[in-house]
Amino acid sequence: MSTAIANAPTASLRRTTIAVAAVAATATTLAAATMRAAGVHLAAGGRIPPAAFAQFTFGGAVLGGLLVAVLNRRSTLPRRRFNQIAVTLTALSCLAPAAAGDDVSSRIGLIAIHLLAATIMAPVLARRTTR
Repeated sequence: MSTAIANAPTASLRRTTIAVAAVAATATTLAAATMRAAGVHLAAGGRIPPAAFAQFTFGGAVLGGLLVAVLNRRSTLPRRRFNQIAVTLTALSCLAPAAAGDDVSSRIGLIAIHLLAATIMAPVLARRTTR
């Protein structure tokens, strides 16, 4: 088997991860900006800088892509395992804003942004699993 053929799934996963990270980071940043313009405070123990939404979303997508790569190599059911892990991590990620949001509108807004990011990233990355 040639190196190009062996590396094709990895390169495709890498491109997909970067693309979905960029889309999700843009969407969460725009959602945060829209919510702020509508008067939602979006703070958890202090104001969250606008760039943080993009940075954390991009980082989450990269971790998701790494998870897909590991599951594709090590799991007999990578798509099922990815979906289970993604749902669990999404639920856990919503706990922090639910507990630490400065007010109710901030909590709801931050949870909505977490769910927006997961809704964009998880299905795209799940399609990159091998079975």
